[in-house]
Formats: sequence, structure tokens, C-alpha cells
Amino acid sequence: MKVNIKKLFPEAITPRHQKSGDAGLDLTAISIEHDNMYIQYGTGLSIEIPEGFVGLIYPRSSLSNYDLILSNHVGVIDSNYRGEIKFRFKRTGPTFYHIGDRIGQLIIMPFPKIELIEVEDLFQTERGSGGFGSSGN
Repeated sequence: MKVNIKKLFPEAITPRHQKSGDAGLDLTAISIEHDNMYIQYGTGLSIEIPEGFVGLIYPRSSLSNYDLILSNHVGVIDSNYRGEIKFRFKRTGPTFYHIGDRIGQLIIMPFPKIELIEVEDLFQTERGSGGFGSSGN
């Protein structure tokens, strides 16, 4: 699948799969903004997600080496968004990514068009309304 991507700044790095079989395209930080609670990284990239698809941005596994938590846990890039792809992390300590570090990954996936139908009752299941811990430890 071919997807259009635009470098908003010359130093932006085109995302790529690092290894054959990787699902995510690695995104690299080219800018940093921060305050006492948050640190935000810009990638300098804008993308044209095809209609019927969504771009999902996730942290990389290397995040476990830093004192950061991705603020929205999974970023959603809708097909009509044309702004810069950014990552906003909550700071939990002194270590963080720097400019030039790969800070996250982008996965592009199709999604179905959903039509919700309001009903009086739903089909019953063995689990029912059991929530957290309902299947045991």
C-alpha cells in the first residue's frame, strides 16, 4: 500500500520498518517542547492516511528505558488529519528521549464503517457483565 507523507521540515526523517516483518514504522524526534509535567516531540511529518484506514501511533518498547508514559496511550491519526505527527508523554522522572531518537511507531490499519443499532436487550454470554478480574487471576 502506498501512502503519501510530507516532510514539514528538511530535517524530518521518513519513517521506515527497521526489520522485515515489523508492523510499525519508526518515527524520529526532530523537536522537543516540555514543561514540568509533559514533554512533546515533533516528528516534522504529516501523512495522508487513506479513507477507510487509521494511523495508530504507539510507543516503542525502548520506552521502558525512560521515565515517560505516552499521554493518550495510543494516538489516533484520522484520514482527514493533515497536521504534524507529535508524541506527548507524561514525565515520571529525569530520563527522556532526545532529538534524533526513535520515539514511537506508526501502524496503518483498515477499519470497518460501523452503524450502531439501539436495542432493548443484547444476547447473553457466559461472561455477561463481568469486568476487571472476572476470568480469574
